[in-house]
Amino acid sequence: MTLQNQPVDRNDTFEPRIIGFLCNWCSYAGADKAGLAQVPYPPNVRVIKVMCSGRIDPQFVLQAYKKGADGVLILGCHFGDCHYKEGNFRATQRHRMLLRLLKQHGIEEPRCRFDYVAASEGEKFVQVVTEMTETLKRLGPLRRCISK
Repeated sequence: MTLQNQPVDRNDTFEPRIIGFLCNWCSYAGADKAGLAQVPYPPNVRVIKVMCSGRIDPQFVLQAYKKGADGVLILGCHFGDCHYKEGNFRATQRHRMLLRLLKQHGIEEPRCRFDYVAASEGEKFVQVVTEMTETLKRLGPLRRCISK
């Protein structure tokens, strides 16, 4: 059953906390473009700018969950656009591994999203954040599975 087909048990007071790791060269610039254009999007994401999505250590993601995040968003450059040539390939591989690790901790796969946002894609940044927020609202608060 896909997430879209699941019944919505919405708690209208729940606002998910999302940590977003954004690549400096593309994704962060895309978020900045959305901000400059004053395109509204949910205020649920707290952005951490990283030089490259390929430099995100899985421990960073685990720490985000330990500190109270309901979801983590990792945004990198599109293939062929990476400032560091292969960082986005590394990030894709790490994300696959990270999903297996999170599953061992009882964290559902949709709580850790990886996507590509270019510097020119402010609208896509808004779309991804909106989708992630809606997904987490459907899932509800994260039951703390990772010990501090």
